[in-house]
Amino acid sequence: MKKAMSIFVLLIVLSSCKEEVVEKPERLIERAVMVNIMYDLSLLEAIKYQNPTSVENYKTNPAEFIFKKYKIDSAQFAQNNRYYAADYVEYKAMSDEILKRIDQEKAVADSLVKLENKKKTKLKKAKIAKDSLAKKDTVNPKRTQFKKQNLVKQALLKKDALK
Repeated sequence: MKKAMSIFVLLIVLSSCKEEVVEKPERLIERAVMVNIMYDLSLLEAIKYQNPTSVENYKTNPAEFIFKKYKIDSAQFAQNNRYYAADYVEYKAMSDEILKRIDQEKAVADSLVKLENKKKTKLKKAKIAKDSLAKKDTVNPKRTQFKKQNLVKQALLKKDALK
């Protein structure tokens, strides 16, 4: 009897280990789509953190916009988030995937900023060079006036020579 009871308790314990802690939602969001939603929400939170007034200026809730984009509601997202979070290893993999994607986007943005800064410095240098050339002409106005007078004299001489 003790052996039977021990085996029965052991079977109950083993069978309970296989049972899922969180039920699968009725409207399960695919893993890839869930990663995209979490990525968009992460970007939204980063924007809110960096510049809180930028999101407050809009009358709509940005998170609701993201939910509309993926045709889900906040309750469905919460259920799916709870479901995926129940499996720590899978949820960590999803989070790592999001961080990797953010790092890639950051690298692209940083390179674009560097290119833009290079263009700005080139334009500044070109403007400075142009301004310095313009200043050279205006430094000696008598010289430019003298050149104009010489050109007028030469034109008159040529005109007289043609007659």
